[in-house]
Amino acid sequence: MGSGEPNPAGKKKKYLKAALYVGDLDPDVTEDMLYKKFRPAGPLRFTRICRDPVTRSPLGYGYVNFRFPADAEWALNTMNFDLINGKPFRLMWSQPDDRLRKSGIGNIFIKNLDKSIDNRALFYLFSAFGSILSCKVVCDDNGSKGYAYVHFDSLAAANRAIWHMNGVRLNNRQVYVGRFKFPEERAAEVRTRDRATFTNVFVKNFGDDMDDDKLKELFSEYGPTESVKVIRDASGKSKGFGFVRYETHEAAQKAVLDLHGKSIDGKVLYVGRAQKKIERLAELRRRFERLRLKEKSRPPGVPIYIKNLDETIDDEKLKEEFSSFGSISRAKVMVEVGQGKGFGVVCFSSFEEATKAVDEMNGRILGSKPLQVTLGQARPRW
Repeated sequence: MGSGEPNPAGKKKKYLKAALYVGDLDPDVTEDMLYKKFRPAGPLRFTRICRDPVTRSPLGYGYVNFRFPADAEWALNTMNFDLINGKPFRLMWSQPDDRLRKSGIGNIFIKNLDKSIDNRALFYLFSAFGSILSCKVVCDDNGSKGYAYVHFDSLAAANRAIWHMNGVRLNNRQVYVGRFKFPEERAAEVRTRDRATFTNVFVKNFGDDMDDDKLKELFSEYGPTESVKVIRDASGKSKGFGFVRYETHEAAQKAVLDLHGKSIDGKVLYVGRAQKKIERLAELRRRFERLRLKEKSRPPGVPIYIKNLDETIDDEKLKEEFSSFGSISRAKVMVEVGQGKGFGVVCFSSFEEATKAVDEMNGRILGSKPLQVTLGQARPRW
């Protein structure tokens, strides 16, 4: 919507001076609705709703680009948390350089909030301490989850907020206000603290015949236990892991040292300190980051998956058969011990090319077999 002019180069401070981020948008909000909402604030260059690259469904946020910085500032100061399509939206300066956000500088965490405190109330409560870049109460389908984040434009403003607001009672609830910590930092703190005090032990890689009583018998040698549990699926079958909680840290530590790596009924046990949820999430993030970096090194594109491939089809043949539909960045037949596994992947440069290939190649005989061709999810361009 709008003229489509890009922002002129050099119009940057900590953010693009005339560009606003609009968050918490209703899925039915369009560029035209954004334009009509913000046009009274001043002339616009364009509005944009951000969408999923494959499904084209809205992601719940967008951007409004004004011609003049003063108009953008006026909109930010007077229209934040207004309604559009019956839902309040959040405004903040667009920050194309995300180094400030990723640094965590000026970011604070608030918890034990009363459910009646929304984004608007939080913003006005904390704006007394400095300029706010973003402010969000975390919610689910039932409303506020009782915690929030406020990102100031300076560390000094964040420190003022912590000094004045930590321990204050808001709506008869004493709130905690502290420095924002990244999940990895919180996980490291928990890990360091828990190593010296843990009593809960995680056990895995035992046989199907292991039950609570047998597990308790094995671990009770090291001290009194509070609970012993083999985890089972819906049918009652053991999942091959469980937990043992001791009364003392010393007993738990001794069990880990003695039983980890021990062979029981032909299986080598893993026995270790049971991780807290935050530690497990941090580990998942690390794994995801490794996968992301690995994925980033591959050619980008929209993949299609091909099943029921004839054993005679190799990478070159696969690429040759699909090249008529568009530009291919990758064509790969999965193999095992030199033998094709019967499926492969082809990555096209656009969604349209991939869709055309699926439409025309699904069911086509290649070699001696009919192909099964489906559209995959576009690989993100990180």
